[in-house]
Amino acid sequence: MLLALVLQAAAPQTAVEAERAFASAAQTEGQWTAFRKFATVDAIMFMPQPTNAQAWLRDRKDPPKAIEWWPTESYESCDGTVAINTGGWKRPDGSVGYFTTVWHKQADGSWKWSLDHGDVLPKPRPKPREPRRAKGSCAPMLMSTTPTIPEPGVQRASGDSRDSSLHWGWQVTATGARSFSALLWDGRDYIPVISDKVVAPQ
Repeated sequence: MLLALVLQAAAPQTAVEAERAFASAAQTEGQWTAFRKFATVDAIMFMPQPTNAQAWLRDRKDPPKAIEWWPTESYESCDGTVAINTGGWKRPDGSVGYFTTVWHKQADGSWKWSLDHGDVLPKPRPKPREPRRAKGSCAPMLMSTTPTIPEPGVQRASGDSRDSSLHWGWQVTATGARSFSALLWDGRDYIPVISDKVVAPQ
């Protein structure tokens, strides 16, 4: 019982802390080992089409040196069960880019990610001491959706926190072009907080 309490106390309490623990584990335990450890069973990555992360990561050997990354912004649902982080990364070869990760709080209080994507950038994102944080309003809301007709060859999916204060969605074309967006409820309207666009690979 005491051990369980100690382990629960040591678990990251926020998605920002989880992101930092994830990034730290990549440096100390190995890049793909950390990705497997922090991912949900149904987590997806884009290769460039959506791929089950655990299947793709299975038996994948860790690179000699892991990529570094850090959160710059974090958006959390009112009920504290879902958050979306975005930030910067730097590869060992010096190339830089950004990431966006969807996190879910687990029954034991830990956090796991269900979606991870990103792209290269010409310049690195800054490393703030503390990322910008925003939390969805707990005021009543009604999430309205407009039915869409899927384009041929386009895959898309969306998700909501249980209280509907945080909404996200992605789509990928047949060529691998990708977009990701997130909306946060502010008490009166859904405010766009993340809008990522990735061009199709050459």
